[in-house]
Amino acid sequence: MEPDLRLEKRLWRQGYQRVVGIDEVGRGALAGPVTVVGVLLQPGLERIPQELKGVRDSKKLSARQREAIYLPLTRADYLSWAAASSSAGVVDKAGIVKAIEQAIKQVVRKLSPVDFLILDGQLSLSWPLEQYSLEKADQKIFSVAAASIIAKVRRDRWMVHYHSLYPRYNFQQHKGYGTREHCQALATLGFSPVHRKTFRVSWQKG
Repeated sequence: MEPDLRLEKRLWRQGYQRVVGIDEVGRGALAGPVTVVGVLLQPGLERIPQELKGVRDSKKLSARQREAIYLPLTRADYLSWAAASSSAGVVDKAGIVKAIEQAIKQVVRKLSPVDFLILDGQLSLSWPLEQYSLEKADQKIFSVAAASIIAKVRRDRWMVHYHSLYPRYNFQQHKGYGTREHCQALATLGFSPVHRKTFRVSWQKG
């Protein structure tokens, strides 16, 4: 399945000019932030530019493929984007749903004014802003797929940085997710400052 511009074009025809595709990464991780990105395409864009034909749901791409498309994606003059993250501490304090919503609000403020949001999966925003949530939007909607790539690359880079600070957890390999290796490290070493302590049950079951 290749993402396309059909939904964005329909919304532009209906008069929504500032349509933002939103995706997040890091929801299920045991460590590190949850990162949200919004992508705002230039209204009236007729087709996906050739240099971005490889845009897909980030989970369908290898790390090398994501890195290769990240630069042309983030430097394109026919789109704007914004990113925001909620730290592990925010996740522990507010809960994962509220932490994601806080990050979405930051993204919307950065891209303001926004007319319409296209959100992946169960994402939503409790603001009086028109929005549409769609399962697997990151596989179907170009702006959401683009957001998923930017979010994934940025969060992965953070986890590589955390690896340099806490190398015994090997964050550069699993990026904070609950692999067997990560859960074993947690059982031996306990929490680092970037672990989500409220996710304790998740890693103990691992």
